[in-house]
Amino acid sequence: MANLEKYRECIRKIITEYAQLASSNNEIEAQTIFDLEQDHYQLIYIGWQNKRRVFGPVMHFDIKNGKIWIQWNGTEEDVGEQLVAMGVPKHDIVVGFHPPYVREYTDYAVS
Repeated sequence: MANLEKYRECIRKIITEYAQLASSNNEIEAQTIFDLEQDHYQLIYIGWQNKRRVFGPVMHFDIKNGKIWIQWNGTEEDVGEQLVAMGVPKHDIVVGFHPPYVREYTDYAVS
């Protein structure tokens, strides 16, 4: 249970920091979504840019079976390494947007 709370806090911290970076653009809103019951966490952008609609996920994390699943990372940052720097062991991080046959060649968990 202690790991679960720590993992939730690490994810919220990463998403919140990125949301604050994006808030400088007045036309695009960064929205954080934290579902603590189902352990789904997202940062999405919503708004308008150059007369075009902007809507979509920037980051999506889940916590499943005691591991952090990085389901989407639309940034140039290695959020897996950010989690490791916060004390999350690599064997508790799954890069979910990679297919299972690719995950076995990463430093992170397969599932």
